Amino acid sequence: MSSSCDALLRALKTCLLESDCVQKHGRLPSHCLKHHTDELPQSCQNLRKATFECKRNMLDMRKRFRGNTVGMDAEKLSRERQS
Repeated sequence: MSSSCDALLRALKTCLLESDCVQKHGRLPSHCLKHHTDELPQSCQNLRKATFECKRNMLDMRKRFRGNTVGMDAEKLSRERQS
């Protein structure tokens, strides 16, 4: 996968690991993501949707030519948080 979605994936993984679905119920993050999305916090649901959009935009030739804006926005946010 391209590095344009890496920041979103890292944020989604962190969000899942900190969610009640994993922490309190002891489920795997992948299980929570597939079967218990309604129990996830809104921030995790938003990251899940953004990650999906980023991956989908990687396949869209029009978006590939112009650049993956979803991934670029996430990368910009991760750089701001580190600063």
